[in-house]
Amino acid sequence: MALQIVAAQAGGSEQLIAIDAPTPNPGANEVRVEHTAIGVNFIDVYFRSGLYPWPVDQNLVLGSEAAGRVVAVGDSVSHVAVGDRVAYTVPNGAYAEERILDAAHVVRLPDGVSDEIAAAVMLKGLTVSYLINDSYIAKPGDTVLFHAAAGGVGSLAGQWLKSRGVRVIGTAGGAEKCEVARKHGYSEVIDYLSQDFEVRVKELTQNEGVDAVYDSVGAATMAKSLACLKTFGTLVCFGQSSGAATEFKIADLAVKSLRLTRPILFHFTASREWLEQASSELFELIQSGTLEVSVNQRFALSDVAQAHDALESRKTIGSTVLLP
Repeated sequence: MALQIVAAQAGGSEQLIAIDAPTPNPGANEVRVEHTAIGVNFIDVYFRSGLYPWPVDQNLVLGSEAAGRVVAVGDSVSHVAVGDRVAYTVPNGAYAEERILDAAHVVRLPDGVSDEIAAAVMLKGLTVSYLINDSYIAKPGDTVLFHAAAGGVGSLAGQWLKSRGVRVIGTAGGAEKCEVARKHGYSEVIDYLSQDFEVRVKELTQNEGVDAVYDSVGAATMAKSLACLKTFGTLVCFGQSSGAATEFKIADLAVKSLRLTRPILFHFTASREWLEQASSELFELIQSGTLEVSVNQRFALSDVAQAHDALESRKTIGSTVLLP
């Protein structure tokens, strides 16, 4: 039997409960992984609250990234073996001491990447990868705006973009978070609690605007994000922590011939080739020191409700992990 944290039904963090469940033997193309660290992300909140549709009627095991050790493999699995340190990102199922999953989602961890770091970067780091390598390919000399710059994704994005010669403007709430963002690659950081980010971006770009905006906030920022773009600019919407932007109209793009995309990580990771290439690049950047990963909050797996509350109230900085 293994401990699992499930959302009994859609709702607040009070719906998160602990249950014991058996872990079956892996099928031919599956592995059983014993978790050592589990990441916490806004996508978990989206599923818990019911904003994203559930694949089951009740008792949904949340959690979209984790690291651990392979304890059993199916007969057809050859790229990992029992005892290997591995990590993965999939939509749900990680809030557990151990689990079965399709071996195609699992990548081996190099010696220079710890389990905690891996659990903090598989979803967030691969998100940055598809954002800046596929959704809007950020080039040396570009100027971009990245919201939630002090969060787990934002902290990685600032460093990664800076390393390729991109000028990165960030937004964050409060002086402490702004300082965190500055330490993670952002050339300018706008405190949205005291400044209008649209006005400030136009000042910083001599009224020209930015090449791209990476926006995971949604309703509270989308209109002004569009206004921050230069002609032919690109808005990459990859989340909605403030709610869905329901007031948007396609005609809103016409004012500057703008582009809009709404990518999903798991459409990219469905390709084993993409997953291997992107995770390999991510791990190399961590090992080289180009990316510094900040795990600033740690909770016991059984205390995951506290982790959700901290995340939703924007009290977290950098990454949060659960420890089984």
